[in-house]
Amino acid sequence: MAKRGGFPGGGMPGNMNNLMKQAQRMQRQMEESQKEMEQKEFSAKAGGGAVEVTVTGKKELTKVKLAEEVVDPDDIEMLEDLIMAAANEALRMADEANAEIMNKMTGGLGGGFPF
Repeated sequence: MAKRGGFPGGGMPGNMNNLMKQAQRMQRQMEESQKEMEQKEFSAKAGGGAVEVTVTGKKELTKVKLAEEVVDPDDIEMLEDLIMAAANEALRMADEANAEIMNKMTGGLGGGFPF
């Protein structure tokens, strides 16, 4: 009785084996790129540089710098808005850098695999 499924000789055909190797290589490259991305820092300023926020590639806030002149106890709302604007810009920069890495890895296929 013939074997069901599988490939003659019990192994994968050369083309399928090559695809598996490519997928494994891509996975290793993606892991390395992710580690590099997590170590990067992204800084953005708001209010003409009065507020500066730094985030990591892991999207963790690591630093907030405030110029003395922006700290006005009578206008806390403006300071809050500036911090939020700078943080959002820094996070956007991190997202763009991550998307650029993914685009290079996938050859512009929108995150899909080349097979």
